[in-house]
Amino acid sequence: MPKRSEEMLVDLWMSLLLLWITCVPCVSMTPIIGQSKSTQTGGSAVVASGLGEGQRLLSRAKRGWVWNQMFVLEEFSGPDPILVGRLHTDLDVGSKNIKYVLAGEGAGTIFAINELTGDIHAMKRLDREEKAEYTLTAQVVNADTDEPLEPPSEFIIKVQDINDNPPQFIEGPYRASVPEMSSVGTPVTRVTATDADDPVYGNSAKLVYSILEGQPYFSIDPNSATIKVALHGMDREMREEYLVVIQAKDMGGHMGGLSGTTTVTVTLTDINDNPPKFSKSLYEFVIPEDLPIGKMGGKVKANDRDVGDNSKSTYSIVEGDEQGMFEIVTDSQTQEGILRLKRPLDYESKRAFTLKVEATNIRSEPSSGGPFKDTATVKIVVEDSDEPPVFSKPVYQLEVNENAPINTVIGTVNARDPDSSGSQVRYFIDRHTDLERQFNINVDDGKITLAKPLDRETDMWHNITVTATEVRNHSQISRAIVAIRVMDINDNAPEFATEYEAFLCENGRPGQVIQTVSAVDKDDPIQGHYFDYRLVPEMLNNPNFTIKNNQV
Repeated sequence: MPKRSEEMLVDLWMSLLLLWITCVPCVSMTPIIGQSKSTQTGGSAVVASGLGEGQRLLSRAKRGWVWNQMFVLEEFSGPDPILVGRLHTDLDVGSKNIKYVLAGEGAGTIFAINELTGDIHAMKRLDREEKAEYTLTAQVVNADTDEPLEPPSEFIIKVQDINDNPPQFIEGPYRASVPEMSSVGTPVTRVTATDADDPVYGNSAKLVYSILEGQPYFSIDPNSATIKVALHGMDREMREEYLVVIQAKDMGGHMGGLSGTTTVTVTLTDINDNPPKFSKSLYEFVIPEDLPIGKMGGKVKANDRDVGDNSKSTYSIVEGDEQGMFEIVTDSQTQEGILRLKRPLDYESKRAFTLKVEATNIRSEPSSGGPFKDTATVKIVVEDSDEPPVFSKPVYQLEVNENAPINTVIGTVNARDPDSSGSQVRYFIDRHTDLERQFNINVDDGKITLAKPLDRETDMWHNITVTATEVRNHSQISRAIVAIRVMDINDNAPEFATEYEAFLCENGRPGQVIQTVSAVDKDDPIQGHYFDYRLVPEMLNNPNFTIKNNQV
């Protein structure tokens, strides 16, 4: 077979034609080292073509062929088997009865050899991405006896890559985020495409990245595939989400390269770049003066275009509440400011309030110089309510002697209507607290009088409840407690504590104590009791007994 120069082989490959690398008989060339392997070692000397058959049989068998590493183009699908290359030995001189034998990976199925000529053909369409190379063994044997004439030699058939695989984004589509207002050049994310073609041979797997959609907002590094911010001042409140289409193209991006695409959904995350803003500059509320402590008197709301914690604010009263009548708290669900009452209102003393409230962001950006704020004015008008009468005291304590006559005035309670209209008041005793009806009250002036005699020794204290009711509105009622103490008078005689019986022996001595007696008194004088003991008149003329007062 004629020799082919290296330049001719290159031209054949570039034109995508079949490349042959043949085994050329040569008696004057040295085998190519490193590109063929033999299962039998031997010298590199070649067999001379002029030796006789007997001499060669007596000589040690030597490898008589040389070849380069073979290649076959992948995905070739012509009508006939592809000639990969040709094996040739210097034993093949035309008159020798020899044949070529092929063994190893794919021998007989993928690759076939012509026994007579040594031509190797690829019988099937090959895919480098499935298998890149095949290791085979070639040998020359006697055609009749199959006796080896030379040692087997190992060689490799490599499947040559063509650009038949487009780039693929295995992990796509992608989602990424970047803070709004990021500076130009801020990295967003990095995408990665893969190419199944040979990364070593040619540019079939050399990828270049570009943006098909998403400009001028974003750019991509053509080599590292890092997506970056390309436009200054991107505001989430104007647009939150962007769809970016990325292309990866092989062959270094040149014409004819294959390409693949993926999408990257970029979301701008929020930063605190918007202040809270009250929906109104002036709020007006009407609050009844009888609003309970802690109850809501009104609501204000400062809106914020940011989201999450960046949109949350706290509220405070900064002016107009020197007396501490109100407080404002934040509703965590609605982000409204709830105005609540801290102290009771009194229409008669103050009928209006003007407050200045402030909304302050709970978070701020380091570069903003402090949290964002906004203020609004709140005007509160106190509405007059029909309030119940008010007693001058919540508890009254009165005293009366136990021997006081009926209708004695014990004391007076007083209540007034706090409303500006000033309704008259009527007084009554809650008879549930005076079941025996021992007391009466004048409905007009609140004087409490005695209805029944009192006995301190029976009840020392009487606690009654007095009510005050408006004349024009009987539903407006107030109550006060009146504690009446019954004062003691000396209206009970002393009594001996028990019946006494004394005994004296006939030989008793003068001055001997026969019995000690004591007395009790139901009265309770302020200075305490003092009793004077004397013998009854019948005993005064009896000189045998005397009684003595013991001083305590």
